[in-house]
Amino acid sequence: MLPARVDIVEVGPRDGLQNEPGTIALADKLALIHALADAGLTRIEAGAFVNPKWVPQMADSEAVFAGIERTLGVRYSALTPNRKGFERAQAAGADEVAIFAAASEAFSEKNLNCSIAESLDRFAEVARAAREHAIPLRGYISCVLGCPYSGEVEPTLCLDIAQELLAMGCYEISLGDTIGVGTAAHTERLLEHLLPHIHADKLAVHMHDTYGQGLTNIYRALQMGIAVVDSSVAGLGGCPYAKGASGNVATEDVLYLLNGLGIEHGADLHKVMHAGARICERLNKSNNSRAAKALLSKP
Repeated sequence: MLPARVDIVEVGPRDGLQNEPGTIALADKLALIHALADAGLTRIEAGAFVNPKWVPQMADSEAVFAGIERTLGVRYSALTPNRKGFERAQAAGADEVAIFAAASEAFSEKNLNCSIAESLDRFAEVARAAREHAIPLRGYISCVLGCPYSGEVEPTLCLDIAQELLAMGCYEISLGDTIGVGTAAHTERLLEHLLPHIHADKLAVHMHDTYGQGLTNIYRALQMGIAVVDSSVAGLGGCPYAKGASGNVATEDVLYLLNGLGIEHGADLHKVMHAGARICERLNKSNNSRAAKALLSKP
C-alpha cells in the first residue's frame, strides 16, 4: 500500500553541489537554499563539515549556515564525519547532523579511508555528542545496491550496519544506491531483508539515476511502506567513484511522480523547478530533471 504522505529530504545544496567543478558563489548557494525552503521543502541538507582538502565545495559551510534566512518549520542539516565536524556543525547552528557509513568494505576504504568497523567507531563518538546536545542524528548507508569495487552487496550487511546506527541513536537510516546500479528487484530484495527487523518509518531511500532506475526503485520502496525520499533539485550530484554516474534522482521528477500518485508532500513543483533552473544557469550546466525540462519547454 502506498503511503498517504511522503517527506522529501532535499540534498541538492550538499550532495548535489559537492561534486561540481570550480567555485560556487556563497550567494548562489544561499539563493538555492532559500528558494527550496520557499517551495515548501522542509528538510534541506545545507552543507557538510568535512575536510576541505577532500570536498572543497563544502569549505564555506560555516558561512552558508550563517547566511541562511531561516524559514519556520524547515530543518537545515549537515553531514558530519567525525567529532570535529560535529562541533563545527553545532557551532554553525545546524538543526540536524548526519553520519555516513558504507555497505562495502572496499568503498569504505576508498571513501572514508577506514574499514566499516572503524567508521562505526568514529560515528559512535559523533552520536554521543549529538545525544549530549540534543541534536537529531540521521544515518546514511552508501552502496546498498552495489559497489563500484566489489560488485553486489549483501542485504545482511546493510541490516547489520543499519541496526548499529539505530542503536547509536540515529532516528532514521537513508539507504543509498550510490552508483545507481540497482533495479526494483534489488530494492525489493533489500527491503525484504530489512523490514522484518526495522520499521518502515525508520528508513528512507536515496537513489541515484545512473541507469535510469531511480524513480522505479523509489516507487517500489513506496509500495513497501517507505515514506521518506532523498532527492536533489535538477538531479544535481553524482558519485566520483562511478564513471558516468549522472547524479541523484531529481526532486522535480519525484514530485511529479508523487503528484501523479495522489501522494501528499507539501512542496510546490513549479517553484522547485524554477529553483533548479536558476542554479543550473549559474553552474552553466544542463538540467537533469526530465519533468523540469518538459514543463519548462511548454509555451
